[in-house]
Amino acid sequence: MVKDGERIRLGMVGGGQGAFIGAVHRIAARLDDRYTLVAGALSADPDRARASAAELHISPDRAYADFRAMAEAEAARPDGIEAVAIVTPNHLHAPVARAFLEAGIHVICDKPMTFSVAEAEDLVARVRKTGRVFVLTHNYTGYPMIRQARAMVAAGDLGDLRIVQAEYAQDWLTEAAEATGSKQAEWRTDPARAGAGGALGDIGTHAYNLATFVTGLRPQALCAELTSFGAGRALDDDVQILLRFQGGAKGMLWASQVAPGNENGLKLRVFGTKGGLEWSQEAPNALWFTPYGAQKRLITRGGAGAGPAAARVSRVPAGHPEGYLEGFATIYSEAAEAILAAREGRPVPEGVSYPTVEDGLDGMRFIETAVASARAGGLWLSYPASVG
Repeated sequence: MVKDGERIRLGMVGGGQGAFIGAVHRIAARLDDRYTLVAGALSADPDRARASAAELHISPDRAYADFRAMAEAEAARPDGIEAVAIVTPNHLHAPVARAFLEAGIHVICDKPMTFSVAEAEDLVARVRKTGRVFVLTHNYTGYPMIRQARAMVAAGDLGDLRIVQAEYAQDWLTEAAEATGSKQAEWRTDPARAGAGGALGDIGTHAYNLATFVTGLRPQALCAELTSFGAGRALDDDVQILLRFQGGAKGMLWASQVAPGNENGLKLRVFGTKGGLEWSQEAPNALWFTPYGAQKRLITRGGAGAGPAAARVSRVPAGHPEGYLEGFATIYSEAAEAILAAREGRPVPEGVSYPTVEDGLDGMRFIETAVASARAGGLWLSYPASVG
């Protein structure tokens, strides 16, 4: 049992009444008992902010209607928050993160990290200047079998990588949900709040991040076609991208929110000179490995073939499924290790891994390059050489 003084004091910006992702973050933060939610600017509407805070048992004097006031007030308190979770629409990520970083508070931010590449570059500089922990919640990197896949690629089990295929298919925007009162659809299809990418920013960045996390590869160039099938929809709802990776591997990425029959179809396939891996988010505890010339093998979380990379982020015995909420919780727990290390002035424990501010910049450059390629008629465009 974690003692109160050992838990990280957490605040939240966004995620008030009616917000889906805020509740997910709160569950993730509590699942491994590493955080206590003590403050929030849960809505820009003062009445909703107070009501949302009351529902979450946040003290009235720590329920804020303005995130800047929250950052200033919490930084001045001896019991102020140590970290803030940002769960707002995309256009607010950067200003909220800046305010809390400058107040000396660690940041856990939903993806995509910012509204633009310029904002992302600014955040990288601010994180390096302040020395605060910055964690981006690409939660799928927290799945045990994704950690297993990454370890196998790094160990050379697949040989030299040749082909990387990532896809993320949904169907919830097949009809105009944004016109029927869906809060989630409204802001995700609005360029003023979502940014330049629709499905590209919302789920395409997850597929891209997963591919680079597992393989360790970075793109050299890409060619993109972005389509808005929804009548009058300003942002893309279907994404088709070809990728050329540094080192010679080739890739394909498909992301769609208008593919009937797909609920949350995130999948990854990686093939090399010695074998291949296949993983599906809808069966997250299974990883298929096929050595070249041999029978396909099923590796399960906690079963034979799973190694220490998967074991260190597993919570329950083999045969008990772990999925979306646990993956999110893994990111929060990895963040807790880094935040506690900063609190105590010691190195982050070996093996701790989470998406960083540099990964966030990489994701924004991916969006920007794909949008530019599509606007140029599917032109192959070079990808930035680094995320420094």
